[in-house]
Amino acid sequence: MTSNNGYVYLIGAGPGDPGLITVRGLNCLSRAEVVIYDYLANDSLLSHAGKNAELIYAGKIGGAHNHEQSQINNLLVQKALDGKVVARLKGGDPFVFGRGGEECEALKAAGIPFEIVPGVTAALGAAAYAGIPLTHRDITTSVALVTGHEHPAKENSEIDWQRLSLGSGTVVFYMGVKNLQQITTNMIDHGRPPETPVALVRWGTRPEQEVLIGTLADIAAKARKAGFKAPAITIVGEVVRMRDKLRWFDSRPLFGKGVLVTRATDQAGEFTALLEELGATVWECPTIQIVAPESTVAIDTAIAELATFSWVIFTSINTVQHFFTRLHALGLDSRALGSCKICAVGPKTAAAIAQHGITPDMIPQSYKAEGVIEAFHSMELAGKRILYPKADRARDLIPKALGEMGAEVTDPVAYRNILPEDVPPAILQALEERKIQCVTFTSSSTVDNLAKLLGENRFLHLLEGVAVAAIGPITSKTCQEMGLKVAIEPSQYTIATMTDEIVRYFSSLHSNEEK
Repeated sequence: MTSNNGYVYLIGAGPGDPGLITVRGLNCLSRAEVVIYDYLANDSLLSHAGKNAELIYAGKIGGAHNHEQSQINNLLVQKALDGKVVARLKGGDPFVFGRGGEECEALKAAGIPFEIVPGVTAALGAAAYAGIPLTHRDITTSVALVTGHEHPAKENSEIDWQRLSLGSGTVVFYMGVKNLQQITTNMIDHGRPPETPVALVRWGTRPEQEVLIGTLADIAAKARKAGFKAPAITIVGEVVRMRDKLRWFDSRPLFGKGVLVTRATDQAGEFTALLEELGATVWECPTIQIVAPESTVAIDTAIAELATFSWVIFTSINTVQHFFTRLHALGLDSRALGSCKICAVGPKTAAAIAQHGITPDMIPQSYKAEGVIEAFHSMELAGKRILYPKADRARDLIPKALGEMGAEVTDPVAYRNILPEDVPPAILQALEERKIQCVTFTSSSTVDNLAKLLGENRFLHLLEGVAVAAIGPITSKTCQEMGLKVAIEPSQYTIATMTDEIVRYFSSLHSNEEK
């Protein structure tokens, strides 16, 4: 970088899936003080920019220019001359129909240093996600990338239609949906057989990806009938026939399904990842915010008396995290639990405890309060002290039942569930537009809180026709009391099992639709 001027990174954001941006691209984006981004760059990538970075939208949608190219060039130059580090985030690759060359020319003329960070271009990304290899040893060894939308000021086309048409290679047209009839006619007129397979891939690599298959003879009519619109690429060639065998992305069991996850922000990640791997579009709407108790006196007092307890019962990852936070705050570590036996409700809670070097002595077969009570039934509890750190809204079932068995149960509040301020606008819009087909509840609190955030009437209206997934009978009961019909309830009360049941539910619906 120069001492006087700024610096510009032209970054290829890839065709849509945010995971396809390069490591270098993310690194450069994180340094930016200004981000000028395109319509086709995934918005989620903007979260990787610096916290105080200026975000400027410079996209172009179907010819309706938000900024003319010359304005974008001038903006890049001006921001750099102001001494800023600028990230120009472009969909696909900057140098493949991305007008990156024009922007670099403007920067070079102004003496602005720059770097090109290549990206996955749409032809490569969309074809791969559609299950279409652009080259194949048994079919073709060449591929041509062609604009389907030449500059309107050109008097004559620069596309060599005869060579494109007579060759046996794959041809990929960018931005060609509007001119599809002209493209197919030109190829047929110049010698490519009318029965040549064609694939249109819209929003390639994204959850909303659509693929339309036809031939040069009929694809334009099929596209009109289906209302197929940009942004899309057109793949022409025998390799399109491979899609039936190699299709993977849009054949996943939850592809095209919108799923609402209502877990707390710090717990939603695992669930979201599981669902996305299966093709779902996940909308995270935290209905619970996990915070420390208003007073830590009770939990601190219990920790000071750990040597007097026979058992400590942990019923969630949250109780483990908040218990050990207080333990460490008091200058203690896992050795303070040396004389206690540990009960973990469920494998995830057990795994959280194991991170502190402790193997639980008991994991009840049923991952709920009733399972804990059943596990302790065969024990002699008279005179035993049991510590049960809990959430502020936890049921009193465990302390009451174990107390009736003769135990002395201490149940300090380890953490609180509080209500977030509101539902994100994007979630409301998705619900209103019926983009969400399944809502997941992992506790009664998530049900109650979503109803409070939306208002009861709106809650029922927005979830009408949406499949409700509840993690267990207690959560299901709360759903039913709120007027919801539960469609999915796993036999084991885990996120993994719940995910399996969601897949089974939608697979069953799909099978019934095909009959």
